[in-house]
Amino acid sequence: MTIAAIKTPSVVYPEPDGEPMAESDPARKYLVYGVEALQQYFRHRPDVYVTGNLWLSYTQGVPSAAVCPDVFVVFGVENRERQSYKVWEENGKTPDWVLEVTSKKTYRKDEQEKPDIYAQMGVSEYFQYDPTGDYLNPPLKGRRLVGSRYQVLAPSRTEDGTTAFSSVVLGLEMRLLPDGRLRFFDPETGEYLQTPQESEQERVREKELAAQERKRADREKELAAQE
Repeated sequence: MTIAAIKTPSVVYPEPDGEPMAESDPARKYLVYGVEALQQYFRHRPDVYVTGNLWLSYTQGVPSAAVCPDVFVVFGVENRERQSYKVWEENGKTPDWVLEVTSKKTYRKDEQEKPDIYAQMGVSEYFQYDPTGDYLNPPLKGRRLVGSRYQVLAPSRTEDGTTAFSSVVLGLEMRLLPDGRLRFFDPETGEYLQTPQESEQERVREKELAAQERKRADREKELAAQE
């Protein structure tokens, strides 16, 4: 008697689907800022992985056990490109820090469902930013895991009206500027984090200003010589 082998269907986990990475221009803008600014900040750390809009599967064999954080940071794993992040393939390492760029359309998940998932995974800090101010007031909210539950963080405020949250995980401050923009602030350097593109634009501006200053100084010398 011949017994046919029974094929067990392979488990298919979520992967990139080519859909837009954010539902609006403001959301996409800050998703890109969060990923690129933090990648730039941790560029010398081969054991820190920064990414965003990437499927994160947290239970092997359960395809539905997956989320897609807007921005997340994992310490203690190799900094390399991935198609998706599967916790069991990363020695059980889950994200240490997550940011969701939220809106009225996603607030139910961001405010109720995802905090439970992230807390169960052990995500130390969870931040939400509402760039259009649709429902969060103030538009930036932070939580820190204490035991198995999140505690909402109380922000500080600077004299110019900037709202600031200290991120122990990142060693940075999350700042909501008076005009509503979100920026990472490095308390050690006293500077705001920039994306590589922003850094290059600033370098070009400084170069142009230096060239203008040299031309002005040369012109003043010419005028002085003519007197």
